[in-house]
Amino acid sequence: MKVPERLQPLVEDGLVDTVVRQLMSGKEAMVFVVRRGTETLCAKVYKEADKRSFRQAVDYTENRKTKNSRAARAMAKGTRFGREVQERAWQSAEVDALRRLAAAGVRVPKPWQFHEGVLLMELVTDSEGNAAPRLNDVELTPELAREYHHSLVGEVVRMLCTGVIHGDLSEFNILLGAEGPVIIDLPQAVDAAGNNHAPRMLVRDVDNLRRFFGRTAPELLATDYGKEIWAAFEAGKLVPEMALTGHFEADESNPDLEGVMREIDDARLEEAARISRMQEAE
Repeated sequence: MKVPERLQPLVEDGLVDTVVRQLMSGKEAMVFVVRRGTETLCAKVYKEADKRSFRQAVDYTENRKTKNSRAARAMAKGTRFGREVQERAWQSAEVDALRRLAAAGVRVPKPWQFHEGVLLMELVTDSEGNAAPRLNDVELTPELAREYHHSLVGEVVRMLCTGVIHGDLSEFNILLGAEGPVIIDLPQAVDAAGNNHAPRMLVRDVDNLRRFFGRTAPELLATDYGKEIWAAFEAGKLVPEMALTGHFEADESNPDLEGVMREIDDARLEEAARISRMQEAE
């Protein structure tokens, strides 16, 4: 196929030999299958901020800092330069998160290079070598639903042990690779220790898994792994491969009404986002 304009610099610099095809176009980026020598990779081309449907909400970018004081001032003032810096930070956040998680053994695509706003990374494939489908496009048995749910809760734990929360985890950004689920799309990744919204986002990510897999394995709907995981993290007791029960007893002596209202609002927004993703996938 003709080389897209945004991929031309990678071809000119010898990072990509040929562009095979477009794999998908999502809310934040377009993804292409590319060849480099004997390797088949994928190239994630980030959309410009004004063309993305995913907002760089303050909830996600809280505590993201830049060491450059001029850039920090420009970002605070919202100048053109500041917006450009913020956009680069948004994109590089995914690269940083992928490297950190891959090093910790979390099942994410291995990042290769970030160049001119394009992320080159591993192409996740199925057992036949084809591009892996999204979890939302796979028909599951109750047994597979329980297996994948267990696996992904474990991945969430491993991510949190490295201090990272996905922040937008759902069946739409999990691929079913040859060896099981692989988590993708992390530009909105949240710093667990430095973001005040981290507990809510962690619980929301896990609840999204519960709701999705609970459609096939209804007994999962009665679990509450998210709050159990966060409580262990907050207490400094969370470790990879931790044995979880799926149950959590909250202290209701001082109800957090504001927190309850936030959860209700989050549920409404998540349902609207889910419907939007389903429409995009059609």
